[in-house]
Amino acid sequence: MLTLVEFQVGPRVQMDRERFPPNNVLLTLVGAGLLWMGWAGFNGGDPYAANITASMAVLNTNICAATSLLVWTALDVIFFNKPSVIGAVQGMITGLVVITPAAGLVQGWAAIVMGVLAGSVPWFTMMIVDKRWRLLTAVDDTLGVVHTHAVAGFLGGILTGIFAEPQLCALFLQVTNSRGVAYGGIQVFKQIAAALFIIGWNIVVTSIICVAIRFVVPLRMPEEQLLIGDNAVHGEEAYALWGDGELYDHPSTIINNNGRVAEAPS
Repeated sequence: MLTLVEFQVGPRVQMDRERFPPNNVLLTLVGAGLLWMGWAGFNGGDPYAANITASMAVLNTNICAATSLLVWTALDVIFFNKPSVIGAVQGMITGLVVITPAAGLVQGWAAIVMGVLAGSVPWFTMMIVDKRWRLLTAVDDTLGVVHTHAVAGFLGGILTGIFAEPQLCALFLQVTNSRGVAYGGIQVFKQIAAALFIIGWNIVVTSIICVAIRFVVPLRMPEEQLLIGDNAVHGEEAYALWGDGELYDHPSTIINNNGRVAEAPS
């Protein structure tokens, strides 16, 4: 869904695309920790009970996320000669996304296998395929959502259809005789059909939403405002270093270039 919106809005200005370092890596780590903790909560809370399914969901969520983080970091070291904090967070996210449909339905060993694939397949699509496939290069995917959510989500759905354990499925699912391919079932085909339906539904509905928004506000700012940034619309910047001399308009005051408060002109 977000990928389609990115395509509709169009890319950022060229100078922002050439160099876009993270603003604060420490806050990224804090946010990643909160996300991981919360993710274990909603996976484990899905049964609405303190039971076997909930405990398996929490355990598998942490196993898969940790494995994916380690695999992504290892690939960064192998190919780029150094580990990356941002890469580790990306690996954590892909692990969480992949395990979500299977959290309470697979054994711990399967969560490890899913974590290995969660840390490697999206890494490959982000680092290799994204730079070579023209369709992906046309989308300015700032946060890598195509890989961390679309690719990882589809992968998680398929792997659920492979590793879904019959006894765990019977504890949670309403459909009887649900089992993955590894246990002689056909659940993977149901997963593929569901994933394709969701993709098609999102394309149609998101396109309708974007068209509706265009009648109210433009999806994209003019290039002149994009070059100026936040100051063009809000009259202020999110981050201003001391001595930069930025002007901040307010109904009653203005902070001048020397950092002193002056009365706003009437």
